[in-house]
Amino acid sequence: MNVYRRRVWELVRQLLQPYAPVSRALDFGSGDGWFAQSFSKEGLAGEVTSVDVQRRANTVVEPQLYDGQRLPYDDRSFELVYSIDVLHHCPDPRASLRDALRCSGRFFLFKDHTYRHWWDWLVLCGLDEIGNRRFGVANRYRYQHRWEWTAWIEKEGFVLDRLIHPAYCHRGLLGRTTNHLQFAALWKRANA
Repeated sequence: MNVYRRRVWELVRQLLQPYAPVSRALDFGSGDGWFAQSFSKEGLAGEVTSVDVQRRANTVVEPQLYDGQRLPYDDRSFELVYSIDVLHHCPDPRASLRDALRCSGRFFLFKDHTYRHWWDWLVLCGLDEIGNRRFGVANRYRYQHRWEWTAWIEKEGFVLDRLIHPAYCHRGLLGRTTNHLQFAALWKRANA
C-alpha cells in the first residue's frame, strides 16, 4: 500500500462515513482489489463486488471480469457504486459512467481528475504513465475537462452531496503542483 492510496482512502472514507455501512457496493474498475478489501475490512460496506476488464497480478480481491461495454448487473442492484481513478481509462468515459450509475440504487462515490489547461492535461498524462504503465493498464488520457462530467451525472438523476476539491492526495512540491487536479465526490440518487 502506498502513501497516495492511503490518502485517497481517507478522502473516500470521509465522504461515505455519514452513510455507512451500505449493504451492497460495486467497485467499478477494482484493479488489484485493495479498495474493495478496505471497504469490507473497515465496515463501510456489507458486501463488495469487484469488477474490472482485466485481472492484475497480486490481486487481493478477485474481480468479476467483463467486456467493458455493459456491466453484468441489474439496474440499481447496488446501494453504492464507486469508481476510484478509473473513468479516465475507459474508451468512452460517458458511456461507462452512465452504465456505472445505472447499477447504483442510492450513491455514487467518485475519485478522479479534472483539468482546465493543456499543461495540466500533460501533467496528468505523465502521472498516469508513472502510476499505471507497470501494471499494464491502458492510458487513454480522457480526463474530465473542467467539470463536464457533472452534467452527465446530473442527467442520470443524481445530485451532488459532497465534493472535495482540491483533494490533497500528494504532499510537498508534487502536492502543490497537482492536488488541484484531484477531486473526490459523493453523489446521491435524487429519487432514492
